[in-house]
Amino acid sequence: MAKAKKLEKEELEILQKLNQDFQTIKIQLGDLAIQKNNVLKNLDVIQNMFKNEEKKLVEKYGKNAVINLESGEITHKEEEEVTE
Repeated sequence: MAKAKKLEKEELEILQKLNQDFQTIKIQLGDLAIQKNNVLKNLDVIQNMFKNEEKKLVEKYGKNAVINLESGEITHKEEEEVTE
């Protein structure tokens, strides 16, 4: 029976290193997918909180209120008359 051939030490090391790098990148991709999912959940929570605050402010200041987010100043936009 013929003796099995083996890769040279350097060839095997290169393949092992590439395989290790590949596995590491796959794990990183999984971690990124989890992070993305968490960020999207946080975004959804913030959007819902914003909508709730917006509803409160509309009830208090009216639907035509325009709020300057830097100064807190409230102005009202003019309602446009529709003419046909």
